[in-house]
Amino acid sequence: MELDKKIIKAMPKTDLHVHLDGSVRIQTLLDLAKKQNIELPSSDPKKLKKLLVPGLHCKSLVDYLRPFDIVLSVLQEEEALSQVAFELAEDAAKENTWYMEARYSPVLHTNKGLKVTKIVEAVLDGLHRAEKKYNIKTGIIVCGMRNIDPETSNMIADLAIAYKNQGVVGFDLAGAEENNPAKHHLEAFYRILNNNINSTAHAGEAYGPESIHQALHYCGAHRIGHGTRLKEDGDLLNYVNDHRIPLEICVTSNIQTKAAPSYEKHPLKFYYDYGLRVTINTDNRLISNTTLTKELWLAAKYANLNMEDLKTIIVAGFKSAFLPMRQKAIMLNMVNKELEKF
Repeated sequence: MELDKKIIKAMPKTDLHVHLDGSVRIQTLLDLAKKQNIELPSSDPKKLKKLLVPGLHCKSLVDYLRPFDIVLSVLQEEEALSQVAFELAEDAAKENTWYMEARYSPVLHTNKGLKVTKIVEAVLDGLHRAEKKYNIKTGIIVCGMRNIDPETSNMIADLAIAYKNQGVVGFDLAGAEENNPAKHHLEAFYRILNNNINSTAHAGEAYGPESIHQALHYCGAHRIGHGTRLKEDGDLLNYVNDHRIPLEICVTSNIQTKAAPSYEKHPLKFYYDYGLRVTINTDNRLISNTTLTKELWLAAKYANLNMEDLKTIIVAGFKSAFLPMRQKAIMLNMVNKELEKF
């Protein structure tokens, strides 16, 4: 039986893996470009959307990452960053997302000389404005980049340390996986772990389980971004299950990046049935042309999940949030009460 999208939309939800620069509204991109005198490849919203939304016929992760250059061209000013952060939280809140962790790499927004501290503060400003207006709680995950010099990751780690308890809730390693091993960024993860900060890492998306192994055993990641290829290593799969390490699954994006061949063949169902702690997330609302409601609906449809399964996955999202235990317990209480209605 297919679950109703309206019901899924009304349920409380989390989005733990969503990229700020991959989730901008098309109209906002056009407005910002006009305001900043930046020429986009097209000023026609439909044509621009075609360039920015590669669809399911994307060839690889590298292909999938191409549109980001266009988006980033207009995200080099404080006002723009604050606006897109506000709008991302607004879009999430409008589909009853109670908790969202927005991630981005400050270093990608320095082309006009903006200081990384100002970049973090601009995004925090946008998220806080949205929190005041809507029923949503947010956090920031700052990303080191695999394909950029590890020294840069160290600087991003220092940034996470400086803004700990001020809105930054975690550190991530993002970017092209192949030929850019996580272990090159060990120093950054050491700094993060030694300061008791949460960490996640993109792994097992464009590269095999070895990448997940490195993220966990070298870098000490607390969650895994994607983890699509975990099933290729049964021993590691059991380790992840035994230690309740959450997987941040992004179904549509995994098909676009060719981490999974199709919705039908996505390993989500196997992971869920096996008992892994899976969470469902958007990854990039713009580039994947999706919403959280849509991702949960697709997950339910293709992994053959019923309402109870969906509730389990939703609760797993709240359990996996990078929140202090007390806050998490209060939120989980409220979530469980709310879910009883469905």
